[in-house]
Amino acid sequence: CKLKVIPVITHFAIFSKSKKTLAKSGVKNVVLVDGVRTPFLLSGTTYADLMPHDLARAALQGLLKRTGLPKDAVDYIVYGTVIQEVKTSNVAREAALGAGFSDKTPAHTVTMACISSNQAMTTAVGLIAAGQCDAVVAGGVEFMSDVPIRHSRKMRKTMLSLNKAKTLGARLSLLGSIRLAHLSPELPAVAEFSTAETMGHSADRLAAAFGVSRLEQDEFALRSHKLAKKAQDSELLSDVISFKVPGRDIVSKDNGIRPATMEQMAKLKPAFIKPHGTVTAANSSFLTDGASAVLIMSEEKALAMGYKPKAYLRDFVYVSQDPKDQLLLGPTYATPKVLEKSGLTLNDIDVFEFHEAFAGQIMANLKAMDSDWFGQTYMGRKTKVGAPPMEKFNTWGGSLSLGHPFAATGCRLVTTVAHRLQKEGGQYGLVAACAAGGQGHAMVIEAYPQ
Repeated sequence: CKLKVIPVITHFAIFSKSKKTLAKSGVKNVVLVDGVRTPFLLSGTTYADLMPHDLARAALQGLLKRTGLPKDAVDYIVYGTVIQEVKTSNVAREAALGAGFSDKTPAHTVTMACISSNQAMTTAVGLIAAGQCDAVVAGGVEFMSDVPIRHSRKMRKTMLSLNKAKTLGARLSLLGSIRLAHLSPELPAVAEFSTAETMGHSADRLAAAFGVSRLEQDEFALRSHKLAKKAQDSELLSDVISFKVPGRDIVSKDNGIRPATMEQMAKLKPAFIKPHGTVTAANSSFLTDGASAVLIMSEEKALAMGYKPKAYLRDFVYVSQDPKDQLLLGPTYATPKVLEKSGLTLNDIDVFEFHEAFAGQIMANLKAMDSDWFGQTYMGRKTKVGAPPMEKFNTWGGSLSLGHPFAATGCRLVTTVAHRLQKEGGQYGLVAACAAGGQGHAMVIEAYPQ
């Protein structure tokens, strides 16, 4: 695909700061055409009787409606999910078929904890950059209202043996071996497999290590809720689509945005490290149901189909580090790497969207990024990374307030950056997120010339 000279020249003319463009010679430009998401709802509320593929299907149908995209124009579909529904293990395929996509369109599901839809999007970028596809739909879904609960291992073994037993005597013997303890269910793991520590416990330790106080965490969480409420009331959250829940009402907005007072937040007790921890329900993201979807295309194909892209998807990185003591520091490690890869500095970035799993986690990242000692001791740098200025940081709210359906958040972050760049007249945005396993991700997004 030959690069067109005119769009590249426009980059210099359109942005007041006269920054360089990140277009690379010989590399296809990959663009975000549009992105949507279902309203993010507290688990156990209006979506409670659905299944994950229902939400994913709604997001896909919303994307088709928003873009007017012919269903047969999509070459591939990639979807992320974390806690899988066993009936729809490849939720990408089931949701795509339910949304009316051609049965000739391949679809696969990826999982990478809280950056699953980021992985879906970068998989799409790779398919397009490699010349395999021109149009890919990526997204993510999480449904915490009905997580799979298993029988105990001993009970499962007994049931499988019962299925193979050939005589009545063998079956009765197996049934007689069942004990009360066998009936104890297994819930989905909420702890890291490698460390046996919950993410909330790790966030509490991380906040303590960086000296993030309970007050600072509550203030940051309250900021997130206030900014989200302002964005919602100002109709800035245009990626949210209305969804008619079968047998229930039409849902058209997130329901976890609840600005409280500092006094109310101070009354809550520590949720993980008791009694002296600082992480509470008020300064943590909540269990959320929701789905998101984005249309990613080669610039050439998008323009040929008459689309006006929202942004270029530029450089991205994935990082991983110690899952014990640095579980949630993905943004700190990923940010300088993606900036270096792009040839940019922190000052070049106009819009920052970081995933907020916990207020303590995000503030620890900001303090780590602003620490010469941390940069030198743990990152092999001569100086600190530098912290994003708060006037550019998550100004439409974040996961603490909007909600965090694990595998759907990545698409929300990218779409929000694109919309903020358009609204604020910026050129470059940066997405960063942490994930279970001590992993992380960052991506640079460039506004499409208006």
